[in-house]
Amino acid sequence: MKKRSMFLLAGIATLYYNNAYAQETPKDSTRSASIEQVVITGNSNPKKKIESSTAISTFTAKEIQKQNPISAAALLQRVPGFAVETSGGEVGNNLFARGIPSAGAYEFVQVQEDGLPVFEDGALQFANADNFFRVDNSVSRLEALRGGSGSIFANNSPGGLINFITKEGGNDFRGTAKLETSTYGLMRTDVNVGGALVQDKLFFNVGGFYRTDDGIRKTGFKANQGGQIRMNLKYVFDKGYAKIYYKKLDDRNTFFLPIPLVQNGNDLKEFSGFDANYGTYSYRNISQLNIPQVGGGFFSRNLEDGIHPKVDVLGAEFKYDLGSNFSVLNKTRYTNINMNYTGIFPAGGPQSAADFAKGAGIAGNTFQYSMVSNGAVVNPGYVQKLGFWAIDKQMNNFVNDLQFNYKFDKGNVTAGFYKSNWKSHQYWNWSNILTTATDKPELLNLVDTSLTPNSVGYSKTYNGVTNMSFLLRDSQIQGSLNDLYLNLDYNITDDLSFNGGIRYSHDFYKGYGVNTTSGNLNNSGLTTDGTHSFATTTADENMSVLGNKYTYWNFDVNKVSFTTALNYKINKENAVYARFSNGFRSPNEEAYYNNMNNLSVVKPVTTNQLEVGYKYYSRTFDVAVIPFYSTLKNLSFTDVYSDGSSENKFANTSNLGVELEGYARLFNNVFEVTFNGTIQNPRYKDFTGRNADGTTFSYNDNTVRRMPKFYFNISPAVNLTKEWRAYVSMNYYGKRFQDEKNAQTLPSFSEFGAGTSYQLGKIRFAVDGTNIFNTIGITEGDPRAGSPSGDGIIMARPIMGAAVRASITLDF
Repeated sequence: MKKRSMFLLAGIATLYYNNAYAQETPKDSTRSASIEQVVITGNSNPKKKIESSTAISTFTAKEIQKQNPISAAALLQRVPGFAVETSGGEVGNNLFARGIPSAGAYEFVQVQEDGLPVFEDGALQFANADNFFRVDNSVSRLEALRGGSGSIFANNSPGGLINFITKEGGNDFRGTAKLETSTYGLMRTDVNVGGALVQDKLFFNVGGFYRTDDGIRKTGFKANQGGQIRMNLKYVFDKGYAKIYYKKLDDRNTFFLPIPLVQNGNDLKEFSGFDANYGTYSYRNISQLNIPQVGGGFFSRNLEDGIHPKVDVLGAEFKYDLGSNFSVLNKTRYTNINMNYTGIFPAGGPQSAADFAKGAGIAGNTFQYSMVSNGAVVNPGYVQKLGFWAIDKQMNNFVNDLQFNYKFDKGNVTAGFYKSNWKSHQYWNWSNILTTATDKPELLNLVDTSLTPNSVGYSKTYNGVTNMSFLLRDSQIQGSLNDLYLNLDYNITDDLSFNGGIRYSHDFYKGYGVNTTSGNLNNSGLTTDGTHSFATTTADENMSVLGNKYTYWNFDVNKVSFTTALNYKINKENAVYARFSNGFRSPNEEAYYNNMNNLSVVKPVTTNQLEVGYKYYSRTFDVAVIPFYSTLKNLSFTDVYSDGSSENKFANTSNLGVELEGYARLFNNVFEVTFNGTIQNPRYKDFTGRNADGTTFSYNDNTVRRMPKFYFNISPAVNLTKEWRAYVSMNYYGKRFQDEKNAQTLPSFSEFGAGTSYQLGKIRFAVDGTNIFNTIGITEGDPRAGSPSGDGIIMARPIMGAAVRASITLDF
């Protein structure tokens, strides 16, 4: 691996060369001065960034192009206050805002496209918001708001708003086309075009991508394959505009989960037989599952389908000037999602062959392992039980946001009504399989040689399956949201402005869960191999069977969120602000499911946040320093364990921190540096209770799990000439704890990247390298394993190994 890292570095370095420093802004140095930037997210009307009393980061299309993020999560790593885990692959990643812990996903922020949610709840089970969104050349800019007014302009967003704003056409026909390849078999094409069908009146934009690659981790199949297309049509008239748009996403992505490592304090090493940078249990040799079901039929699944959402979005936007300083804006969208989700989830860590056999009920040394593929008897040192999890979800969301705005001499008032109806139905079918504990796993059978092949319980597997369909779940959740909101911007003086907002949420949730029983195939008449009945194997014991008993539940939320802020412009380049906000997040899906029979224990998560900020924006420097303090109550912990049970605990937290963000262009535009960092101290409060086994726990004042106290990103760049640019980047992720009791440490790590670009007229050539030193950095342990231990063999999810991408982009 070290040699590979050296080659990657050398390959990038050969593209650099020394030249005379440019005396004007380089063509590829595209960061626009924040002093001129206007933001719309978390504001009732567009306003200059320095006048917005919010913590907000912005990225233009050119800035996104320079960073060339491998995923939406990788781009969001550049936002202070957002602790982002990118080790899951292109999708299925986790984002934690301002130290708010969760089971993962985007639970306390809302991901939006053009001001409306990608899906109303971005943290449904196995439905992370980034499953349904891709960054491509049709994105005009990103605005990422932390805390602040997020709870006034959206639901379930006390941590912030992430708004991807799409491109629209103009009078001039413009477009971009990009071709990209990589060291891991990537072939990707991005195209975006826009222009006028009728000058000054009717505009269009069409963009999208298609991509296929083998994955940085070696799966043995196409790890990612698919794409999306987005199009919009906008008509502008004297008093406003009308816009319609459509998006189609059909993409398959492999989801990467924990692998075995060896830990000794802060030192991480590879587990024998497993490449920490490129290995994965999600491999072709174990990709097919085909097992009979109690009651008849077979359940088949293909791991190569991975996370496969099919998303259709149809939306419209209308703005009209009513006169007398009144205007109306209405946004509406319908989203339909059908998703098949298939992943390999470790069920604990590797075990010695003898220990696993003993746990399966084979005493002494009368166990025998053999390869499913060819029947050869083998003697593995370690074996691994893996969950083969299959989830199907059908989801839809209709949302409408109607707002009226009144402008007056000193400011404006916005009043709105937000309506959202959404539904998600899911079906789970989970099995466990037995494999070698290697990064190209092989399915194993296990038998007890003290018995005959005709004996009851002779085999512990069925073609490598140890637990056939041990968990079935059929459940549904619906939401009907009815929210009124009011926002006031008032200029007390030319330099001092006030912002206040309030939102009343009258929301209804309901759903059901289907009760299950257990069964087996002993009397089904089926055989395991054409000869022996299922009585000879334990693999079919305790198969889950869906019944006809439904548990129905209802839950209403009536909550008020509010915020108030002052912003003072010291001068054209300096400003300070202070904001207090109160918001909430409705209970998550697993909290409802776990407590269907006693919803009295389920409550919305309430938040209070206080932040003050200093901003300095000029054409050469950007600086933002934002201290914050937050408290949360009724926070639910709902990790689903590998046996299908759930954690189901509740806690309070507090966090004191500061967000730092900066940019500098120095030495006559030769040197640029961007920086963002977060220092925080998230702690549990009033976190005591009883475990499932009856024992008690007290985690008061423990550090919140999976939250680093310090993390940052820095990226210096040198403009070698007006056309040639080179950069390096460093992501630092501080020490964390995997669990609430702070038993397992996740060591700190630094990930380095490097790249270069050359602008030849309208053509841009670029090379980007990620994790160029092949760092083994883990973002999480195994949250599905229950209570982790400390050192030794651990299960953890590392970042991807070193990779290089090369691209050619044409602007026309």
